[in-house]
Amino acid sequence: MTVARLCRTCLLIVLGASLVACSGSGKRIESPAATAIDRNAPSIRPTLEDGAPSYLMDVSGIPDAVPTPHDGAYKATPYTLMGVRYEPLQDGRNYREEGIASWYGTKFHGQLTANGEVYDLYAMTAAHKTLPLPSYVKVTNLENNREVIVRVNDRGPFYSERIIDLSYAAAQRLGFADKGTARVLVEGIDPVAWQQENNRDRQLVDAALDNVPASNGELYLQLGAFSNSQAAEQLRQRVQAMVSASVSVSPVQLQRQTLHRVRVGPVASEAEAVRLMDRLRLADLGSPTLIRAN
Repeated sequence: MTVARLCRTCLLIVLGASLVACSGSGKRIESPAATAIDRNAPSIRPTLEDGAPSYLMDVSGIPDAVPTPHDGAYKATPYTLMGVRYEPLQDGRNYREEGIASWYGTKFHGQLTANGEVYDLYAMTAAHKTLPLPSYVKVTNLENNREVIVRVNDRGPFYSERIIDLSYAAAQRLGFADKGTARVLVEGIDPVAWQQENNRDRQLVDAALDNVPASNGELYLQLGAFSNSQAAEQLRQRVQAMVSASVSVSPVQLQRQTLHRVRVGPVASEAEAVRLMDRLRLADLGSPTLIRAN
């Protein structure tokens, strides 16, 4: 990753103040991991060589970036680096590309990104050569089907075969930080449409929770109950290939019949339930029921 990092440093030096001047407010964007970080963890200092922090925090609780409509100027001006001219897209909402993702970490932690924000290796952010800054994309690891939403606020990577450079936290969430690279699908997000859809899902979850008796039980999504155990197992396998949460089949005796329930969970939070419900619905897997169970 050293060459790519050097390229990023060159880009910041060459573009310098012009990048910061066009970045909107130029204010620091606080990491969405702020409430998840262990406050007793050692502080992270920039290093000469890039890599993971010496204190390896559990990043599973760090939430995705939240797509937010941008009311300022976008950074989408052409630039030249190492003899190559790049023509950024003016609109990244319909962007879709498969390719190799890499990540960057301690060498750039605390430094300004091309968008004039402060890079935080524990934030859900990314670098891209041609998407307008800022943009939001969903990144899916095609090797394990894990996915994250990140805010694109930097330029890179400048290896020709790599299409996106993720933060350390995003790479960890996708399960390839130790490996270094992974084949991914990158899809642009329309923040306005995303928020409308998310609000609708939020209402669905709220309505579902209104019908769930209050208890200390954990949240699950129930996908169905089948008299045929093979049908239940087929659905379990199909859903498990799509989500990182556990998917299980459990038999339950109802009068003279045995039904095989297919459940996802326990689900970590109501926000996670929203994402799962939306994804399962889009995959034509029905409308899961939100339940509490011990």
